[in-house]
Amino acid sequence: MTQGLGGESPSNVERYLAGVSYPATKGDLLQAAQANSAPRDIIQLLERIEQDRFGGPQDVMKGYGRLQ
Repeated sequence: MTQGLGGESPSNVERYLAGVSYPATKGDLLQAAQANSAPRDIIQLLERIEQDRFGGPQDVMKGYGRLQ
């Protein structure tokens, strides 16, 4: 599996976003990640994504990719 920022693969990040209904805000993503017991490093990654609105998981992964 490809490792991403901070050693986290994109699929690992997505795992903590289960249950998000898109379109979603960054707040929605953070709330879902916390509800899915995401570790602090995942929460910090999501906080660093510059976008505030996401049309779907692909937008989250694009934002994540820009951090690398």
